Parts: sequence; structure tokens; C-alpha cells
Amino acid sequence: MTERKPPGMDFESWVDRQIREATERGEFDNLPGAGKPIPDIDRRHDDMWWIRRKLREEGASLLPPALALRKRAEDALAAAQRAGSEAEARRIVEGINEEIRAMLRRPIPGPPLTLMPYDVEAVLARRRERRDG
Repeated sequence: MTERKPPGMDFESWVDRQIREATERGEFDNLPGAGKPIPDIDRRHDDMWWIRRKLREEGASLLPPALALRKRAEDALAAAQRAGSEAEARRIVEGINEEIRAMLRRPIPGPPLTLMPYDVEAVLARRRERRDG
């Protein structure tokens, strides 16, 4: 904790002295990010920057539930195609199918869900064709 500003001393001089003394004691050495550019310094001003960064860090989405599920479904189909085994691909497709069924059973805000559960055998057959052909 810093000391109080002595009466009669110019405020700027007092602050400068505090900074100089802290620097001499090494209190500013090895600060995180020292010598590195400030992240996103060249981006245009955005009052909501901190909210967007928090959402990005936490992997949150602002998409309505139906659209977020469509994105997860696309990602799941791509992951099933890349899966190391057919059993793993089956688990991925069955997992996204369960999410689709769950959302179809309950009302959701926003646009309607236009997805139906995937035919697991058809997805696996396409996977085999791509791998063999």
C-alpha cells in the first residue's frame, strides 16, 4: 500500500515519485505481458468487447438453440467421417441424434428445428465409401 500524499506536494510529483521508487524496487519487473503488444489494440472500438471475449473464451454461443444444434450436427457429421473407427463414428452420430431428439421433444425459443435424426447406417455407409473409394 502506498503512503498518503504529503500536504503541499504537487500531486503529479508525488505520483511520479511513487512510480520511480516502485521501479527501483523492481515491482514492475516480470509483469505478465511485459514487452508484448496489447491484444486487439488495432481493432475498432466496441463497447461490448469484454462480453465478446468472455463468450469466446468460454466457447459460448449467441445462436438460438436450433441454429446452435445445426452447427453441432454439422461438426458431428464431419467428426464421424474423420473418426478412427466405425464404432467411434457410430457413437458420434448416435450422440448428435440424441441431442436432436431431445430438442424435438421440447419447445424452443427462436427458429424451429428443421433437423431430423440421422440414419446412422447411411452415414456409416457414406463413410465406408469415402474411405474405400
